[in-house]
Amino acid sequence: MKYTVIIQWSEEDQCFVVILPEFQEVAMQPVTHGDTYEEALKNAQEVLELLVESASHEGTPLPEPKTLGQSLQVA
Repeated sequence: MKYTVIIQWSEEDQCFVVILPEFQEVAMQPVTHGDTYEEALKNAQEVLELLVESASHEGTPLPEPKTLGQSLQVA
């Protein structure tokens, strides 16, 4: 499955911050970060793997991935 990964530079945090908008139903919006864009992307992939593994273990459905043109609302 392919999920949306938003990576933005944060002046406040002085790092790249990652948001995974399809997973807003998770108690705390999953976010991660990295000092470089590449590190942020790697960390996002790890978080996604953990979310998929956790959903599989708990028997909960994963959110449907959005495609370009579908509305994504980021809290």
